Amino acid sequence: MYKIIGNDGKTYGPATAAQIRDWIAQGRVENRTPVLPDGAAEWTLLGLLAEFAPHFSGPPPVIVPPKIGALPARSANGFATAGFVCGILSWFGCCCCWGFPFNVLGLIFSIIALVQINAQVQKQEGWGLALAGLICSAVSLLISFGFGIFQFALTPANLSWHLGAI
Repeated sequence: MYKIIGNDGKTYGPATAAQIRDWIAQGRVENRTPVLPDGAAEWTLLGLLAEFAPHFSGPPPVIVPPKIGALPARSANGFATAGFVCGILSWFGCCCCWGFPFNVLGLIFSIIALVQINAQVQKQEGWGLALAGLICSAVSLLISFGFGIFQFALTPANLSWHLGAI
């Protein structure tokens, strides 16, 4: 007598060897179907049992333990790194040129990186770097605009210099 686990995850049996042979002929079980023979302590695969192995085409299945570390390493997104670096550099450029062009480049690179990372099935690393670069660049750009407006408001002569005599 045998018990098997069907494709639906339910346990069936006890079943006789003749019933299992019928199930093999009907295609209801396969060589990798888990089976527990009477008196056995552990489940095994149906194709590994000598009484059923001839009913399957090909050799019995080979059980291979999973390899540890078999997953490919995730690659880091280059745009995320570039966006983060430009975002940091935009803060050091605030004293001379208001962070330009690093804040604009940081925004562009970070947005591209976030779009690329979110669009892929196997996610790349660098989402945090892209987000940090986006935040640093955006804040730097807002501060630069604020300082520009503040400078024009304090010195109206600059306005006439840039726009001509009004």
